[in-house]
Amino acid sequence: MENLKAKAYELRKHVVDIIMAGKGGHIGGDMSVIDILVTLYFDQMNISPENMDDPNRDLFVLSKGHSVEAYYAVLAEKGFFSYEEVLENFSKFGSKFIGHPNNKLPGIEMNSGSLGHGLPVCIGMALASRMDGRTNRVYTVMGDGELAEGSVWEGAMAGGHYKLDNLCAIVDRNRLQISGSTEDVMHHDSQEERWASFGWHVISVDGNDISALHDAFEEAKATKGKPTVVIANTIKGCGSPVMENKAGWHHKVPSQDEYEQIMKDLEARREAALHE
Repeated sequence: MENLKAKAYELRKHVVDIIMAGKGGHIGGDMSVIDILVTLYFDQMNISPENMDDPNRDLFVLSKGHSVEAYYAVLAEKGFFSYEEVLENFSKFGSKFIGHPNNKLPGIEMNSGSLGHGLPVCIGMALASRMDGRTNRVYTVMGDGELAEGSVWEGAMAGGHYKLDNLCAIVDRNRLQISGSTEDVMHHDSQEERWASFGWHVISVDGNDISALHDAFEEAKATKGKPTVVIANTIKGCGSPVMENKAGWHHKVPSQDEYEQIMKDLEARREAALHE
């Protein structure tokens, strides 16, 4: 777990460099979601460059596709493509490394970022897997601001109705979106009660704690007869006080001074994780 925690902070540094190179990116949500992605890709999911065409592979959709920089960093670390490719090409004209997930790249199941689509698509994936008798699992990560989309709740209703216990949805509950607090823009609490009312098994955890996420995903695997949603309570901009819990960092490129301080903070936390 300590190595995974350290890896998450190292990949946060990669994210910052990708955003600096591309002169744009959704840095706040990248920082809140990356512990979730690291836990899924390096601890939980059966997916790798070697089996990415295997019908029995686990399936993942980043529904909050604007956090693509974190996704690219994780996929590069997993070996689907090189980190150097991302750094050199992100947001460049004609590049496949665009500002939302692009399924022309290896390891990406679908284009995403038009919010509210990830869960309904994963309902279909989970149904198809069950109909074909496969034992793989399906995961999707949504933002909490995304939950204002009605299609999310149509998917939630269907997931509960079909008792899709091969499906796990994760909500990156950082409580901030581009226009401010989620509770001011569109009130969300209690997420736990809402999902439970649709027939889902609900787990609420610290979404920036990889050990807690590990336990949550193991509980989801063991839950039968209903889908699971993990409410991952995170910190937007997690990793540096320069960014943390500040809505203005939803989409922002650091200045040189901010960049240096952020990288210093991330390295300090990486070192601390290694010595826990």
